[in-house]
Amino acid sequence: MTATCDIPDVLVNALRDARHVCILTGAGVSAESGVPTFRDAQEGLWAQYEPQDLATPEAFLADPALIWRWYRWRRQIVADAKPNPGHYAIARLAELIPRLTLITQNVDNLHQRAGSTDVIEFHGNLFEDRCFADGTLAAGDDSLDVPMCPDCGGKLRPGVVWFGEVIPEAALNESCAAASDCDVFLSVGTSSLVYPAAGLADLARDNGATLVEINPNSTMNAADFDFALAGKSGVVLPELVASLAL
Repeated sequence: MTATCDIPDVLVNALRDARHVCILTGAGVSAESGVPTFRDAQEGLWAQYEPQDLATPEAFLADPALIWRWYRWRRQIVADAKPNPGHYAIARLAELIPRLTLITQNVDNLHQRAGSTDVIEFHGNLFEDRCFADGTLAAGDDSLDVPMCPDCGGKLRPGVVWFGEVIPEAALNESCAAASDCDVFLSVGTSSLVYPAAGLADLARDNGATLVEINPNSTMNAADFDFALAGKSGVVLPELVASLAL
């Protein structure tokens, strides 16, 4: 494994002394596992669509069968992906510190498959179904073009947050509480620009936490972090975890 950055001793010491570490992960982490980012170019049949046109409540109401075909295509791509060393490093870090809160903007279950538990899913989960009427989790018949809610008979939808929808209240509250309480905050593979997720770093900063950005390329907000480590999460995170054992 080729190192891309030096891990500062002061950061290693901050992690060793931390009572609570909060990590926010974004699409860049999943991209290292081959999961296309949401705005990547579509393929085949889906090349004629903009992703945003397939991810709104209005689009679902207009043509739920089309939306389900797209999401089943996405589910297959994600199901074939494997967790990468960055995912496993986060799960390992949780074993080395008193408390770790993992918040992900990704919907692909890769953190859980790598061994992370109690993951806060900021944007929902691609493999869950929810009732379109009331938002409750439900399991429908996937052989149907549009699965139906077994409780109310309404249409089921993929369990992700669409454009124009708010972040689930429980996920938002838990994330804000964790960011406001942590000693070290890591922003990994995310632009740090899209709110409300980007605001978590602000809450951590207000609490006096050490802020760390991990990204192949520095974001526009890199100057607001105490450390900006340039490199892929699958390289930097294992190095960071290994440094704790030195």
